[in-house]
Amino acid sequence: MSERRKRAERHGRRGEWIAALYLWLTGWRVVGRRVKTRKGEVDIVARRGRTVCFVEVKWRATQAELAMAIDERRLRRVADAAQLIASRYARPGDDQRIDVILIAPRSWPSRIVNAWQPGG
Repeated sequence: MSERRKRAERHGRRGEWIAALYLWLTGWRVVGRRVKTRKGEVDIVARRGRTVCFVEVKWRATQAELAMAIDERRLRRVADAAQLIASRYARPGDDQRIDVILIAPRSWPSRIVNAWQPGG
């Protein structure tokens, strides 16, 4: 693994840790991390009450870079993976959604709630 890739991996893991802490501080319980499927990976699965949230975490070095950190292709991959694992985490009647948490140094995490809508 290249040094650049190792550094990106460290930042990604740190971003996921910060996102998990942020979720906890805002009343969510993390029930899964780095859940891998044949379609992709869900960074964090969290629950609050009757809502299960599949969370994509993006860490970038600057706020400006965060604007281009997430796109339809990435969200589709998360949605496909979430669909495969939903039965592990969601109970009948639970609401399910996909959120994105964007993280850059020296700033509070930014959250996009319900970032993915099927067909959109």
